[in-house]
Amino acid sequence: MGVLKVTVAGFLALLCLATVALADVAVPQLTGRVVDRTSTLSGDQIASLDATLRSFEARKGSQIAVLIVPTTSPESIEQFSIRVAEAWKIGRRKIDDGALLVVAKDDRSLRIEVGYGLEGVLTDVTAKRIIDEVIVPKFRSGDFAGGIAGGVDRMLKVIDGEPLPAPKPERTEAFGDIGSSLPVLAFGVLIVGGFLRSIFGRLFGALATGGIAAIVMYFIAGALPLAGLAGLVAFVITLISDAFASPMSGGRGGFSGGSGGGFSGGSSGGFSGGGGGFGGGGASGKW
Repeated sequence: MGVLKVTVAGFLALLCLATVALADVAVPQLTGRVVDRTSTLSGDQIASLDATLRSFEARKGSQIAVLIVPTTSPESIEQFSIRVAEAWKIGRRKIDDGALLVVAKDDRSLRIEVGYGLEGVLTDVTAKRIIDEVIVPKFRSGDFAGGIAGGVDRMLKVIDGEPLPAPKPERTEAFGDIGSSLPVLAFGVLIVGGFLRSIFGRLFGALATGGIAAIVMYFIAGALPLAGLAGLVAFVITLISDAFASPMSGGRGGFSGGSGGGFSGGSSGGFSGGGGGFGGGGASGKW
């Protein structure tokens, strides 16, 4: 019985090890438009590629992402890439204009996964030609950065010819900037309003403060109505309130030190898929 128990225990242990070995590769977290899990690309190369993809998305609306992994084993690259596409949801919701370039470096395989909305222009045949004619020759010579950049550039040119809905203005980021900047703007109105009133008088000081507030708001939000509203509010507050005395005067000691931080530079720069759908269109290749 003891020998049997040891045998059974050993068999179960081997079974567990085999199960772990055959487990699917986890889908990497979407941390940006270019996710390199192999350190193949330098920081500058990733930044340049990201800037190209970001600019294209802002102009065209389509989202393109690049993923480099060591291997997709035990899955085929087709199985792995569709799992990634479904998890990342690259492309706009209901337009499905996303595409994904997946490179499995150790497997020497790659795939272009195409969203539903781009299958009419970035066809399987076109994707295959991009792989065979642009990417694979570079990869065979060891130029992975050149192959990826060239492949992405060809994909963008193909997609650019497809009539797609124009991207919507990104207002969420702008409003996020406004919300985070309101305390700084309010503080600025207090300081600048009091200072300008002490120099130009109540009316002209209020007008100057309103103009400055409008300009600042326009640079933050990029919207004239919001800029006008901010200017009007700053003008009225500066005009009717005697609390905003000049920080140059001695009475209450003014405002010391400032906010220290200034404008924080906008959003965190994160990237997420827009809800696009994929159905397995695209092409694969090896080098």
